[in-house]
Amino acid sequence: MNISAVLLAGGESRRMGKDKATLLFRSEPLGRNEPLWRIQLDLLRRLAPIEILISARNDPAWRPADVSFVADAPPSRGPLSGISAALAHAATTHLLTLAIDMPFMNEQYLRSLCRLIEPDRGVIPVIGGRAEPLAAIYPVEARADFAAALSGSDFSLQKLARELVSKDTLRVVQVKKEEEALFRNLNEPMDLKRDNFVRGQPRPMRS
Repeated sequence: MNISAVLLAGGESRRMGKDKATLLFRSEPLGRNEPLWRIQLDLLRRLAPIEILISARNDPAWRPADVSFVADAPPSRGPLSGISAALAHAATTHLLTLAIDMPFMNEQYLRSLCRLIEPDRGVIPVIGGRAEPLAAIYPVEARADFAAALSGSDFSLQKLARELVSKDTLRVVQVKKEEEALFRNLNEPMDLKRDNFVRGQPRPMRS
């Protein structure tokens, strides 16, 4: 599989109030609480990509020695900068992206995306007309499009995803209803209370 993988860890975590990467979350394969960075890197390792990258503003202290650090491309525009930098660094034909705060994503789904890539063409999941660019696969040819977006005035990943789809650089995959929970992310402290989730979907809190 000629794919690089990048863990996007450059978010500011304003609503969470602390670095998401070091937050503890229950790892299903291990059956115990682990920091998000370890859970997500373990997931990427199981895919056996050619290389694993971490994109962030600064080199994180928790980065393992076998994982390369890639600084977010300036100007700092969140995941747009991270993906742009990783595409420029990738030594393969395609780049798989995974956000640090998407612990419900699983190996089976990511492997299904890997099976859909083609030469010069990646794949992006879509839920209700909205792209999921932080768990997608981009061909390295998209690096020019990301660089152009960073040099412009509109830094929307949704807009860029639509452009890449229209150019046939990305193939759309409609996410099934039962798969939508995989894309749930952690934004606030209450999201960490796993008892408030049923297969990744929120349920009412007890009063």
